[in-house]
Amino acid sequence: MTQEQIKAAVEKFEALIREQDARSEAIKAQGDFIDYAKLDKLTIGICGGDGIGPIISREAARVLAFILDDEIKSGKVEFKYIDGLTIENRVACNKAIPDDVLEELKQCPVILKGPTTTPQAGDPWPNIESANVAMRKALDLFANVRPVKIPEQDIDWTFFRENTEGAYAVGSKGVNVTDDLAMDFVVTTTEGTQRIARLAYDYARRNGKNRVSIIQKANVIKTTDGKFLKLCKEIGEKYPEITTDEWYIDITTAKLIDEKRRHDFKVFVLPNLYGDIITDEAAEFQGGVGTAGSANIGKKYAMFEAIHGSAPRMIKEGRGTYADPCSMLRATVMLLSHIGRQAEADKLEKALDICMITEKKLKITGRSDGCTCEEFGDYVMETLKSL
Repeated sequence: MTQEQIKAAVEKFEALIREQDARSEAIKAQGDFIDYAKLDKLTIGICGGDGIGPIISREAARVLAFILDDEIKSGKVEFKYIDGLTIENRVACNKAIPDDVLEELKQCPVILKGPTTTPQAGDPWPNIESANVAMRKALDLFANVRPVKIPEQDIDWTFFRENTEGAYAVGSKGVNVTDDLAMDFVVTTTEGTQRIARLAYDYARRNGKNRVSIIQKANVIKTTDGKFLKLCKEIGEKYPEITTDEWYIDITTAKLIDEKRRHDFKVFVLPNLYGDIITDEAAEFQGGVGTAGSANIGKKYAMFEAIHGSAPRMIKEGRGTYADPCSMLRATVMLLSHIGRQAEADKLEKALDICMITEKKLKITGRSDGCTCEEFGDYVMETLKSL
């Protein structure tokens, strides 16, 4: 390794430090959460993404419009359809989110978003940043919230994954120091950790949850995970009625499949990478990632999405019309709850439970031997009418 290579790596690291310090200061300057009740008109952005994203997001929007029909007709709610997050368009602009698309997104306090394709090593696309990661940063969507409920197994979990820091904060800005040495970075800030912890504990208090579990690997990742653990525990002390416990990420993945222990878990708070992995594992309990929705919450914006990918192979094979909208519909439940339409959220959740679990008149297989995405949407709306 030459002195020049070391110097170049240090300069890049210095730039990252300054960038993240500025972000930390910006967090401190933020105001309160948006009050949707005070808006004259709520604009909901419908952003299709790519692959099967436009198909399933369009279906979720159709169901959402059915539920909010009166408010749409009165002008209290409007939909804004946003294109431009296809992988082809992002590559053409060489940006994770094209500038014009980002400006459209910023006009929408609430966004319902389809999956997007993220380039990876070995595929034909250049190494642009994940659109999801970029959106979370640009709109400061610091909390990724994912519920998993299976009453018959006594599972009622809610995951609060920190969304803008950790291993993903500068995931596309690592340093190839030499051909033999590559380094990435993990980011943990005081402000970033405190706000995700507060959100998790506030949720637990509001919803009568008696336990918050802090997930980390502080015994090995001592600096950043150690800071995350320490700060979360400090926040937990302000909620004396809630039990706080701490778990390493590796044993947590094991205990989720332990029938004797998993029902003890209620609310989880955890760093970015661990949250991404373990929520996919948790979703398998209720039927897979196609059955789970996801909320990305900030103070000014909120984005709701499926937790699965864009399934480009389904489009390539001509099976897009059979894409499963259930994850997007579960995300729509969370959207309704977030904007203060709890009665509507509860009704849609009940309809989905009927359509997906108890009644199951239609079967989604992703192929022609199952129903289409649109047919399932019709089934959900017919069920809503009967409730």
